Amino acid sequence: MSEDEVAHDLKQQAKLDKSADKIKEFLATNEEKLGSQRKPVKSNITDPDSAKMTTSKGTIQGYNGIAINDDKHQVIMQAQVWGSVGEQQTLKPAIEDLKKQLTELGTPDALCEAKFTADSGFHSEVNLEFMATTGLDAYIADTAFRSRNPLFKESETYHTEQEKRRLKRSKGRARLFNSKDFYFDKKKNECHCPAGKEMWLSVKNVETAGRQYVRFSGYLKDCRVCPLQKQCMRKAPTKQGRQVQFETGKTTKSISYTDRMRVKIDSSPGRREYSKRLGAIEPVFGNITVNKGMNKFTLRGQEKVNTQWQMYCLVHNIEKLRNSLH
Repeated sequence: MSEDEVAHDLKQQAKLDKSADKIKEFLATNEEKLGSQRKPVKSNITDPDSAKMTTSKGTIQGYNGIAINDDKHQVIMQAQVWGSVGEQQTLKPAIEDLKKQLTELGTPDALCEAKFTADSGFHSEVNLEFMATTGLDAYIADTAFRSRNPLFKESETYHTEQEKRRLKRSKGRARLFNSKDFYFDKKKNECHCPAGKEMWLSVKNVETAGRQYVRFSGYLKDCRVCPLQKQCMRKAPTKQGRQVQFETGKTTKSISYTDRMRVKIDSSPGRREYSKRLGAIEPVFGNITVNKGMNKFTLRGQEKVNTQWQMYCLVHNIEKLRNSLH
């Protein structure tokens, strides 16, 4: 090995040692970052407050900008950034901060008279349970909200666009069979797969969110040689065949907050209230990101990024207040 090669290796070793020391120092002085499921998540020694999130432009290290505004004047009343992948864990602190602000303004009962809408990114059983304690008349959609809308069932355009989005997410892979493609006889408690093969009852009673299910599994010997395997399973089976479950009934337990919200938001008044969300919040983000040019944060650290986000929200509010005076 030449002297140049030795010098290069020593330089690389020193660089790696320096990085290792920096990581050790970071771990010793910072608490472990936990996600919404209270599990450790990957951190970043350059900006530990930020989160790794997937966007339309790929995976980035950044923040979620959250805003709450009124629908009449589109004035932002609460704005914060959060270093989290999803939006679910941001709802409770945002509402609590809003209540605190309204109390300081001398209007603590304002929320009791308001209707609150939020998209499916904020939907969770925990959030719905919390919202039930706030006095807010809330309308928060779940991910299947659109698919349950009678207007979309016969809409060719909706299903075409939905399929385009699915193909983009799956990179062109064919749609896999779901439970609707399997033949389930509820009375006999029997199930056959799309290839006509009998499946065995693997679990007699599965309980999820107050609902009861039965689970069937395909025989491994059948799934391994099945001509429809690529349409049914993401990977070739090695330890077990395809599994599928069907709802058999509801338990006698209390109805979940998710079920209550589903009934509320699927009603005609509920759909009318939720439809107002599009015209209330989307123009706000459109104004800030397009007209004001705030299409990405340019600082590091939650405190700095939060200040930057609130500054742009403040400019937006000044513009809205000025327009309301004309």
